[in-house]
Amino acid sequence: MMQQYMKELEQEPFDSEEFVERLAWRTVNDTFKDGEDKSSFDPVLVHETFLQAIKDLRVLQERQQKKCDRLEAACKEEEIRHALEILELQEKNKYAMKLFHQLDERINFVATKVLHLGDQLESVNTPRARAVEAQKLMRHFAEFLSPGPLTDPVFTDKSSLDEAADVIQKLHLIAQELPSDKFDGAKKKISAKYDEIERSLIEEFARAHSGEDATRMKELASILSHFKGYSQCVDAFIEHSQMGSFGGKDVFQDVIPMCTKNYKLMQQVFANPTQVMAKFVLNIYHLRLQKYVVAKLTDRTDSDKYLKNLYDLYSKTIKLSNDLKRFDMGTDEAYLAKLTRNIFQKHLDSYISIETKSLREKSASLLIKYYESKNHQKKQLQTGGFQELRRDLQAVIGTRTNINIAQIEDYGGETFLSEELAIALLQESKLAFQRCQILSQSSDLPVNALQILEILLQYLTNEHVDYALELGLQSVPIPESGCQPEIHFFNVVRRCNAIIHLLEKQFNDSLVPLVISTSKHGDCLAKKKAVLEQLELKLDTGLDRSINAIVGWVKIYLQNEQRKTDFKPESDVDTLNTPACLVVVQYVSTMITHIRDRLDEKNVESVLTELGVRFHRVIYEHLQQFQFNSAGAMCAICDMNAYRECAKNLKVSLVTNLFDTLHALCNLLLVKPENLKQVCTGDQLAMLDRSILINFIQLRTDYKTQKLANCLKGLAA
Repeated sequence: MMQQYMKELEQEPFDSEEFVERLAWRTVNDTFKDGEDKSSFDPVLVHETFLQAIKDLRVLQERQQKKCDRLEAACKEEEIRHALEILELQEKNKYAMKLFHQLDERINFVATKVLHLGDQLESVNTPRARAVEAQKLMRHFAEFLSPGPLTDPVFTDKSSLDEAADVIQKLHLIAQELPSDKFDGAKKKISAKYDEIERSLIEEFARAHSGEDATRMKELASILSHFKGYSQCVDAFIEHSQMGSFGGKDVFQDVIPMCTKNYKLMQQVFANPTQVMAKFVLNIYHLRLQKYVVAKLTDRTDSDKYLKNLYDLYSKTIKLSNDLKRFDMGTDEAYLAKLTRNIFQKHLDSYISIETKSLREKSASLLIKYYESKNHQKKQLQTGGFQELRRDLQAVIGTRTNINIAQIEDYGGETFLSEELAIALLQESKLAFQRCQILSQSSDLPVNALQILEILLQYLTNEHVDYALELGLQSVPIPESGCQPEIHFFNVVRRCNAIIHLLEKQFNDSLVPLVISTSKHGDCLAKKKAVLEQLELKLDTGLDRSINAIVGWVKIYLQNEQRKTDFKPESDVDTLNTPACLVVVQYVSTMITHIRDRLDEKNVESVLTELGVRFHRVIYEHLQQFQFNSAGAMCAICDMNAYRECAKNLKVSLVTNLFDTLHALCNLLLVKPENLKQVCTGDQLAMLDRSILINFIQLRTDYKTQKLANCLKGLAA
């Protein structure tokens, strides 16, 4: 049982209640196995089992306690032993540190002795080496003093080129200090040999470059750095590196790969790779790019092609300069900009004059081609107050005499406004703005951009849009004409608005970024505002004339075609619309549809409102010219219904209310005398001036016979 208890006690987690339950269960279960009745339960057996288990657990506890005591004693002994070992190790470590410091002091002492000995050896060896070098140079100099050719193997053996270079370079420096009268011959021989060896070194450098021997190139470059012709070595490197490059049509695409390849080689070969790289790039700009640019920009006969080439070349050069900044050239940031400016300076100085001239020529050419395609010869139009006075006099004379003396030419409905032409002009100016941004100096950019804007406004708005508006204004029929006027000015308004929207977009997209935050920004806005205000004024004038032409014809037509008997028939007639009303309604409805199709939402509401108000005024005044009996009043109400339905097509609440009120006024012509006062105080007429109501009632034929004036006394009060 002890083993059983140990297993259960060592289980994780241990539950004491569960342990007691298992013990009781085993006791009861063993009883049932012996064949006893399950209904019988022996508590004495369970009690004895629990007592025995308690005794066993106490024995087990005593055993475990003894075991714990033994382990604790062993642990303390181990702790003491380890503490003694640590103390021993600490002592050994102290001793080792002491030995280390002694050894370090000894090493420092020996090193000091060695350095001192080295200094002593150097002080003895340096003069000796110098003496040996001086003796060597004197021996070589003596050979240069002797007549005849040089026989020393150092100068005759090509394999000793490096040694010969070292000797001749030193002899050349010495010869510079010698008097010419005594050593003239030797100095000449040394100078000649100096030049010969220098050429040989450069040739050897070129051969090593061809063989891609970077190690040998570095050795030769180091030797040549002490010679006067070191720059020739750099030039030879640059010339050989760029040889065979720039073979394609576009020289720009070859530059960066070539620089990347050779920059690595420069860093391996030269002690001053940044200076070599600066000269390498200088050679590219001054020889390769400048030659290419001159060839492309020599011909200025075609200014358009010249400007495109200039913009393309300058843009590519700027991009190339930005790409070359990745290489260290030991120069300031303005170095590449100076090289670029040196190439393009004369072209940039004259750029804006060529740009403006070209833009004027192309714009004028586009206009000429457009008008030629329309078979139209531009006219010198008369504008201003005199032209307006002349038109008004023609209208008055035509109305009074019924003779049309005004020659109105509508050009078959042609507006002479082209969105395609406007887009072409805007595209040319857009390209000009792009070139201006790149090719202009920052100080000149706002001024140049303003010049381009002025040219655009001159040809697009003044020469094209304004001219078309003047033609459109003159083509609007005079008011109160005898025939139905055809109004083409609404087409002019639609196309003009489309062109102005395009102009506004380019102004904001292309021009504003060039002049923003400068004084010229305000000038550009002012010029655009002045031009657009002038156009808007003419558009308003044309719309006003067009509305006058419509309502003027309605007025004249009703005056001529509406008979007195229409509203005062001598006998009963069918209640129908009068013919004049039907013609007017059909024409006005057609004009309303025409206006909706031609104008944008911003303008259509105001134009239709004005048209509706004036149309209402014409109908109101027209009705004031007639007398109405009961049958005629019915016809008038029928006509009024037709006019009201026509007015509803305007979809303007103000006009709808006006015609509803006028319809209510027409009811006064028909209502019984005893009901007049009630109708006049109704919702629709209560707000009207009393004089308007009385004037309308006076149009009734029974006004006097029915003594309606008496009925209206209270109303008038």
